[in-house]
Amino acid sequence: MPQTGLPWRLQRGATVKISATILGALLCATTVTAVGQPASKATLNAITERGRALYAYDQAAWKGTDAVFSLKPKPTTEGMTHYVCIKTPKGWHVIFPKWNDAHDKYVIAYQAIEKSDGTYDARAFNPPVAADKAVQTEGIALELALHDFQKPQRPYNTAILPAPGGNFYVYLYPGQIKANAWPIGGDIRYTVSGDGQRILEKRQLHKTVLDAEPKPGSNEVAGYHFHILTDVPEDTDVLYVLNRKPSMPEYIVAGQDNKKTFLINIDGSISTEADDAKAPKTAAKK
Repeated sequence: MPQTGLPWRLQRGATVKISATILGALLCATTVTAVGQPASKATLNAITERGRALYAYDQAAWKGTDAVFSLKPKPTTEGMTHYVCIKTPKGWHVIFPKWNDAHDKYVIAYQAIEKSDGTYDARAFNPPVAADKAVQTEGIALELALHDFQKPQRPYNTAILPAPGGNFYVYLYPGQIKANAWPIGGDIRYTVSGDGQRILEKRQLHKTVLDAEPKPGSNEVAGYHFHILTDVPEDTDVLYVLNRKPSMPEYIVAGQDNKKTFLINIDGSISTEADDAKAPKTAAKK
């Protein structure tokens, strides 16, 4: 294990028991895509904001698709191959679009709309109704990424977020296969052009998939993993922390040299040892 001085924020009187499964997970790749200067606070804040947005999308997809599947659709024949979540001022719309018979425009087969109480009202369209340009463009961007992505051997989730320059971020990340296990790793973020037609960047976020499962009766207060693809945490690291139950922070040792340490807090914010050094010190209780 690298000598990092961890966990710095839990050393003051806290008892730490890190899961051996998490501790042994090395989410790595054969090449390093970014190295160099320490991450700026602006960079870490941007990761937090994307991670929080990804979590909101993930929650909408979960609740909206559950509502749609309560209608008992036929996935292979009724346009249920993928979904698009659109955020509106009144809440989320979770839409299952498909191509029409002429394959020249998108139509909507099923849709779930978030209500004021946070629940979702699902309905089927028979015949399907025309999708607007935003749904069609995001659907095309998602199809492009899915076509490039190697078919996984397990369930995967997708998400689409706005990217700089009017482009899209398209995320593919593993879904849960056990109710009390939280997957991290095996994920990719594509940057797709604003018209949905071109992949501008393919960013591997992590390699190995780990299904982290808390052990009953353990006194874990934090998780821990290595990440050497880049020198900073990834958007999906924030998603992982926000999704995991029971809630706990996650320590990440990043970079090929294993010397850059971050803490993702349970609200998705990212701390460093430098942040802790600047924090006011309080007298230890005896």
